[in-house]
Amino acid sequence: MNESTFAPGGGQPGTTVGSVAVRTFESRRAETTTETQPAYAMAPFNDDNDLQDGQFYDPDAEYEPDPEYAATLAPDAARQRRERVGPTGRPLPYFPIPNPLTDHGPAKIVAMCNQKGGVGKTTSTINLGAALAEYGRRVLLVDFDPQGALSVGLGVNPMELDITVYNLLMERGLAADEVLLKTAVPGMDLLPSNIDLSAAEVQLVSEVARESTLQRALKPLMADYDYIVIDCQPSLGLLTVNALTAAHSVIVPLECEFFALRGVALLTETIEKVRERLNPELELDGILATMYDSRTVHSREVLARVVEAFDEHVFHTVIGRTVRFPETTVAGEPITTYASNSVGAAAYRQLAREVLARCHAE
Repeated sequence: MNESTFAPGGGQPGTTVGSVAVRTFESRRAETTTETQPAYAMAPFNDDNDLQDGQFYDPDAEYEPDPEYAATLAPDAARQRRERVGPTGRPLPYFPIPNPLTDHGPAKIVAMCNQKGGVGKTTSTINLGAALAEYGRRVLLVDFDPQGALSVGLGVNPMELDITVYNLLMERGLAADEVLLKTAVPGMDLLPSNIDLSAAEVQLVSEVARESTLQRALKPLMADYDYIVIDCQPSLGLLTVNALTAAHSVIVPLECEFFALRGVALLTETIEKVRERLNPELELDGILATMYDSRTVHSREVLARVVEAFDEHVFHTVIGRTVRFPETTVAGEPITTYASNSVGAAAYRQLAREVLARCHAE
């Protein structure tokens, strides 16, 4: 990906390449408004920069194709606008801003799962949840990792908690409302966790239907939320199997690095076993490429191999590497509020639109 990929203009208001008319951003804007618009500068798509005043980053902006690419397009103007090649090497669809909801629930449960650590599960859970909440969805985040990283990332100190998701799993009669915490993001709540949860994996062994414990705990909350996103621990143990049994779909964050790629086959095998034996409704929602750096050959090669292997199961949205993400952990808030104009925030908003579009398509 380079800056020209999403450049919203350039050249004349309309141009013709061979026999193909290319409708540019400028010509379309001239058709829809007669007001004088300010000239915006396209922000560089790099690692760390925020979008400055007068700049914008719109992953869905139209652009003027280069002549060689434009010559391959059909004369249909709508198709010309939509067939944009994204970082995955596939045409990038348009993901519209969703309409607000008048009613909420029942929730779709999504497990954010990968047995390899450090691939962006917690970061993606926080920021996808915050972006969905921005679009008017009621979201519940479930910290299902004994390390409590999700809770820390939202400004909660796990060591100061007396009641966590562990108590919700193990104590009969405990209501979910007693465990729920409100976050600083309107419309987004949290079921926190701490090191106590590590004991649940041992204690659940003797339980009847132990794989469905989380599913039973979340059932009373389904009507109050549109999305429940579970941040799984980096393993394929009993807690992760609980999350997969409770979920309707799985998102697999995948660092664009070779060692992360190797474990995907094992994870997909586990998902298939859970689908066959415990949860027939479980589906692979998509593989989310994270920590992508288009400047390195290795990142591009890994992403290309993932697309080759999983095709339409790979999200069009790709999360780039940026120092803003670790900064948000220190601040205890999502990137959508900490650095609202950053490229990382724009990427997670696009991911939220893509997730909603896929859900609507189903």
